[in-house]
Amino acid sequence: MNELEIKELWQTTNEKLEESFVINRKNTEDITRITVHNLLGSMKPIKYFALLVGILWVGIGGIFLSSIYLNSFSEANKFFLFSASIQVGLTAMALFTYLYQLITIYQVDITDPIIRTQEQLARLKTSTLWVTRILFLQLPVWTTFWWNETMLTDWSILQWIVTLFFTLSFTLIAIWLFFNIKYENRRKKWFQLIFSGKEWTPLMKSMELLEQVEEYKD
Repeated sequence: MNELEIKELWQTTNEKLEESFVINRKNTEDITRITVHNLLGSMKPIKYFALLVGILWVGIGGIFLSSIYLNSFSEANKFFLFSASIQVGLTAMALFTYLYQLITIYQVDITDPIIRTQEQLARLKTSTLWVTRILFLQLPVWTTFWWNETMLTDWSILQWIVTLFFTLSFTLIAIWLFFNIKYENRRKKWFQLIFSGKEWTPLMKSMELLEQVEEYKD
């Protein structure tokens, strides 16, 4: 085999290797897109369930509270009324977030560029963090909805101390979670305890897969 034949063989081998590399990269991208699409699809049932429960809760609660405000506001227990109003209002905010997430999931297309899919996943991640913050803000009102005016005259100091301790504790927890639920804390145990299951894990796996594809391309 002369030098020219060796060079031709070397060039042919390189071309085949490059072609094989391109094919493997394309197959990897295609498989990743399908996997990501399936992972996001697995999030839909829990989103639909949350949306359905939220609609029922806000709908029934809204009608009930509207009736009280319109017909018997002066006689109503103000502690219950305002606590329930806050709870229903926060749930309504969460409801719109879940609707936005479902729309975003359906907009993800396996034929889109990876950068666009990553942007959509980033929006899902951000909205998931926000909806969790919003829902945790409900904690304090779950300790005040049963308060009533007789507490002001009939309760002892000890009863007030115990009651205010729980309300203050739930308020501090809600505020702490609101400011600390962020992506930077995802490695911490308390964060992983809150964020697990079908609303978070598929999203994280999808983001990791797309990051791996980008690294592979580089």
